[in-house]
Amino acid sequence: MREQVPALLAVAAGGIIGALARHGIAVTAGAAQDGFPWATFGINVLGCLLIGALMALPEKGLRRPFLGTGVLGGFTTFSGYAVETERLLTSGHLLTAGLYVFGTLLAALAAVALGARLAR
Repeated sequence: MREQVPALLAVAAGGIIGALARHGIAVTAGAAQDGFPWATFGINVLGCLLIGALMALPEKGLRRPFLGTGVLGGFTTFSGYAVETERLLTSGHLLTAGLYVFGTLLAALAAVALGARLAR
């Protein structure tokens, strides 16, 4: 367990940074009432682009635990994506909810591939 401490501290420090960045962007962008949740969409797609690039780079020390699991794990948000989808569905915005669900999935996958390609 003792050998895991540096990685755990790297993940924790990165998570703080990523979560604060996500919160700052969400607050600055404002809440999407019944419209498309652009802030969370953008955060998740950007996070996927960056994780794709990170995973294409060679493993070095604590870079992946800090940046991947920590910063990008704290930055991106599946729970926010799920909550916003549920709000759209329960408020009767079925088309927007569908576009959000499938648009996020397609954009996230494309962003991971693009990030990996750019990093190589």
